[in-house]
Amino acid sequence: MRKKACWLALAALLGVATASQNPGAVFLMIWPAARPTGLGGAFTALADDASSVFYNQGGMAFLDGTNATLMHSNWLPGLYPGMYYEYAALTHQLPGYGNVGGNIIYLTTGETDVVNEHSDFLGRYTTFDVAVAGGYGYSVLPNLGVGVGAKFIYSFLVPEWVWGLMPELLISSGGTGITWALDAGALYKPFKFLNVGLAVANIGPDITYTSSGEGDPLPRMLRVGLAYYPVKNNVVSVAVVPEFSKILVGMFYDSAGTKPFSRKLQEELRDAWKSLGVEAKFIDLLSVRLGYFEDLTGQRGGIVMKNADGETYHYGLSDVLTRKGLGTISSIGLCFGAGVEFEKFKFDLSVDQLIYDFKTQNYKFSFSYQF
Repeated sequence: MRKKACWLALAALLGVATASQNPGAVFLMIWPAARPTGLGGAFTALADDASSVFYNQGGMAFLDGTNATLMHSNWLPGLYPGMYYEYAALTHQLPGYGNVGGNIIYLTTGETDVVNEHSDFLGRYTTFDVAVAGGYGYSVLPNLGVGVGAKFIYSFLVPEWVWGLMPELLISSGGTGITWALDAGALYKPFKFLNVGLAVANIGPDITYTSSGEGDPLPRMLRVGLAYYPVKNNVVSVAVVPEFSKILVGMFYDSAGTKPFSRKLQEELRDAWKSLGVEAKFIDLLSVRLGYFEDLTGQRGGIVMKNADGETYHYGLSDVLTRKGLGTISSIGLCFGAGVEFEKFKFDLSVDQLIYDFKTQNYKFSFSYQF
């Protein structure tokens, strides 16, 4: 069906379609909030606002008061015109007892027409995914925060009435998936100029859509990041934020069983997402952000080179620095962002459409407030 094909394309686009397994609930891999998106998704070692409930629950331990974030994005209309993405997060400080928080994610690809093999219009429905999460962060040391989270996941792909009207599909039920997952994270601040972040996400049972009971693994992920502040004062603050993210589904898969471990490890490292973000803040009023992102398996971002035949290929920074004769640069996987602050209110905007090969627009708008 057309809608199923769209979700398979989305899985491949996010780099989670492996040779052995196709994860379900791939919407959990999309970067929420405009500020992290402007940094190429590198936020595990920052995690200093309400979106820490998603990126790193350990960062919640250092938040003050009550923080709220709302985000909207008409996500990748070049892939599917009716698709949009919503995100809301809230954290609240319990003095002496840490911070609690929660978030909700909603993604829809819009309406789908149901047409049978005779081209008869049978009806219309809307596909959507929802994840509702809660988290807790606590400072076990003045410079070390740890946290945990849990989420409920509901994925609605096809309503039951479709199977009844289309017996030629040979499917009698299914189309809705429900599961749960756990997250955990830590944020360590060994020096005033350095943060170290670690997070694992989406650890839980498979999500099952079909009547056969066969499930798809969740997009389990490990994220490791640093935040280095070469300049940090009351006037200007600059953060350099590198991050390494690895999808843990299908790791070290070798269908023939002939690859040595060193080769498989090399492939897994190459398969990882790499991000590098730079954020500059001026007198807590204006922020500008630039991010670089590469996902070579998903053919997103990186440095796209064009050879003499006009063919394009995605390469990583390491390829361009160590290899010759790759061609000429066609595009670079950059993300941009900016933000303005006024007292306790913040507005952020990001653009990450340059990491995709197809023509699209991709803006995210976030509104944040500290009570």
